[in-house]
Amino acid sequence: MTQSTISFSPIGIIHSEHTVAKETPIQPTYAKGCRGTVEIFPEFTKGLQDLAGFSHLYLVTHLNQAPEPQLIVKPFLQDIPRGVFSTRAPCRPNAIGLSIVELVGIEGSTLLLDSVDILDGTPLLDVKPYCAKFDLIENTRNGWQDEVDEATAQKLGLREYEANK
Repeated sequence: MTQSTISFSPIGIIHSEHTVAKETPIQPTYAKGCRGTVEIFPEFTKGLQDLAGFSHLYLVTHLNQAPEPQLIVKPFLQDIPRGVFSTRAPCRPNAIGLSIVELVGIEGSTLLLDSVDILDGTPLLDVKPYCAKFDLIENTRNGWQDEVDEATAQKLGLREYEANK
């Protein structure tokens, strides 16, 4: 097997209130009320047609401020070393991020969002609509995450965010 280089160019830029990684909510579920926008570059604006009918979007991003890649990490919600691919840690071999955010509105080439857990200035690689018909999977297994009590996760996620706000 040979390695090849893959190249992507941003289609836009994300603007948010988050400027420091450790002060940013760890996931969109803990970012309710965190507003942001996506500025879609002019050459991609036509691609926004028909997007307004969706309530949520997947944002595929380049984690341009991610730390050096690590294969073993201590995830935020546990103090146990885990393989990076079983976490959502940003220090991945390919610094690609994925967030599901709420689409509040569209003004020209700007997407208005809520539940933004993304650093200001993050390059946007792609937008995809969230569609429960295709994306909702019930009765899932969530690996080690099933060991994390939701009340604890909520408290940790909100406490970290509020402490650093």
